[in-house]
Amino acid sequence: MKTTTVKQNTERQHWLKIAFWLSMVTIFYNMLEGVISTYFGMEDETLALFGFGVDSFVEVISGIGIAHMVYRMQTNPEAKNDRFERQALRITGFSFYLLAFGISASSILTIVAGGQPETTRVGIIISVISIVTMYALVHYKMKAGKKLNSSPIISDANCTKTCLYLSLLLLLSSGLYELFRIPYIDAIGAIGIAVFAVKEGKEAFDKAKGKDCCGGACHT
Repeated sequence: MKTTTVKQNTERQHWLKIAFWLSMVTIFYNMLEGVISTYFGMEDETLALFGFGVDSFVEVISGIGIAHMVYRMQTNPEAKNDRFERQALRITGFSFYLLAFGISASSILTIVAGGQPETTRVGIIISVISIVTMYALVHYKMKAGKKLNSSPIISDANCTKTCLYLSLLLLLSSGLYELFRIPYIDAIGAIGIAVFAVKEGKEAFDKAKGKDCCGGACHT
């Protein structure tokens, strides 16, 4: 019995380490993605890419909260989410709402003014890289969550899945504009990102209240 318990604890620590490093990869990848996306979003005047980049920066805040949570699970498995995690989630939620408002307003003004991007090639490249990266992160986060029987880690995997959908949306809007020069498709793609941001913001506030959610219904 004792040997079995030691083995289970060793396996749990192994998967907690994997979950921690997955959260670190998420943080650093989103930082890099955010810098590149916002720079080229402004350079090429593509709102969808710029909004995608700002969303990546917000995901960094969320990722820091997740990394802290996994570290807490390693050192104190019985403790519930602490003040740092709840505050990180509230800041994340507020940031998503602010992003949604800013991107929506900018998109409407762009449509009214008839503005169009110079090119959306960078958006296509970044979205393809992001789709591959997010797919891998979702797979391994979900595996770690199931191995640890951890609903917060599974919830984080579902949140990463939302980032995958955002990447697909960016690829669609950027690809359609680059291929066919469809008017306002970039601004419409940016509005789509704003809709996702509102959803992510609500889920961040719900999780700060102690509910497990993301990509579906929230529950306590």
